[in-house]
Amino acid sequence: MPELSRPALDQERPMNVASPTVAPRERAVILILLIATFVVILNETIMNVALPRLMTDLRITASTAQWLSTAFMLTMAVVIPVTGFLLQRLSTRTVFLTAMTLFSVGTLLAAVSPGFVPLLLARIVQACGTAIMLPLLMTTVLTLVPERGRGAVMGQISIVISVAPAIGPTISGLILQALSWRFMFLFVLPIALGALAYGARMLGNVGTPRRLTLDLVSVPLSALGFGGLVYALSRLGEAPGGLSNPTVSGPLLLGSASLVAFLWRQVLLGRQGTPLLDLRAFRFPMFTLGVGLMVIAMMALFGGAILLPLYLQNLRGLNTLQTGLLLLPGGLLMGLLAPPIGRWYDRVGPRPLVVPGTLLMTLVLFALGRIDTATPIWTLLALHLALSGGLALLFTPVFTSALGPLPPQLHSHGSAILSTLQQVAGAAGTALLVTLMAGRAGSLMTQGVAPLPAQVEGLHLAFTVSGAIATLAVGLALLLRRAPQPALDGNPSLAEPAERPALVTGGHP
Repeated sequence: MPELSRPALDQERPMNVASPTVAPRERAVILILLIATFVVILNETIMNVALPRLMTDLRITASTAQWLSTAFMLTMAVVIPVTGFLLQRLSTRTVFLTAMTLFSVGTLLAAVSPGFVPLLLARIVQACGTAIMLPLLMTTVLTLVPERGRGAVMGQISIVISVAPAIGPTISGLILQALSWRFMFLFVLPIALGALAYGARMLGNVGTPRRLTLDLVSVPLSALGFGGLVYALSRLGEAPGGLSNPTVSGPLLLGSASLVAFLWRQVLLGRQGTPLLDLRAFRFPMFTLGVGLMVIAMMALFGGAILLPLYLQNLRGLNTLQTGLLLLPGGLLMGLLAPPIGRWYDRVGPRPLVVPGTLLMTLVLFALGRIDTATPIWTLLALHLALSGGLALLFTPVFTSALGPLPPQLHSHGSAILSTLQQVAGAAGTALLVTLMAGRAGSLMTQGVAPLPAQVEGLHLAFTVSGAIATLAVGLALLLRRAPQPALDGNPSLAEPAERPALVTGGHP
């Protein structure tokens, strides 16, 4: 089958940007990327439940085992900022095959790892592939799908983002009931290889690769900046002494200084048109507003994702499988709601969806700040379903409204910025809420309060603060609207083209 790519502009198939129609071959490209992204995101959460088993089988401590998750998150934070450059420099096909090959090789190595260090290295290889897939998917959708039909397709992306993390712990819990931890990776591997084989056969190129030069100074600054920040935040909730602990304050200072230097350099390089991560995306108000909303939502989502399991297992005595089954309906509800919400977005715009979503999210978080050891399980399930419904109303409209106004040249950079800040916000939300919960509980226990009531009070404080943060999202939601795609600084090269790039044969190799 001949390779597919975008030829010269005079050979392109004309297509009106207002048409919501997506050609069958373009739908096939999006489907391939959706399946692949689902697999790699599923892998992110499948490991969390297995850490106690790994501690026993590999004879490692809890802090050592935690590195299997921390290293994965760090690698994501380091690689994602580079994807803005990669998606412009390399063809879609090359980026996809590289990402899925890395992920598949990492999954195979993890399944056969004889010890902790090989398993850790395998997780890093997996994370390199995972970091590329979501920005690749979002950039491709923005390129192929006209503005009027993006809500429906972004709804499908929301299914991937919400359902995959939700079913990961349940699947791993079921596997670990009867089989070795290696079977978690053996379960994922055939799906990953199938997506890779299908993509290798069917996936064509989208857009034309540009001859760009990689700034070798920006790469280490980005790695130290985002990596140091995520590492410090991930350690903040665990390290004794909090910010005064050198293992937290050192990486935090190094990461902050490197991030400032990185951002300064990107501004300078942006004037020459060669930044690693193009910050001119923030000149579009709806993108900046959408990023703010997404950061708040991810802090709430990750905070709930860590606090609820801690409550259910430590205070209510549920095992990992029971916890996964209790939280599963919420993830499935988000997946079921995503397609109709995407279609509603195309009809009514973001505000009628996002405002109720942020209100629901805020009210549920405050309600979770009142639960205790006597709260009925059905109440917890109802609250989690309501939280999931609020987040479903939020994700698709925010993704679409934030990335939609960007001109094509900023699609890959906007996707990379949004994905990077999701990782940082998740680490920050987890660190903040776990630190608040542990600090409050510890303070009460030193005053003579029994451990169980002290932990409940710590949980109340963490969820209440999470609700207070979520109230900021309500104000931002009132300002969100669907914006057209203007030119950047009047530069016609950065305005939306009259014709939408199509998948056709011939042209660029």
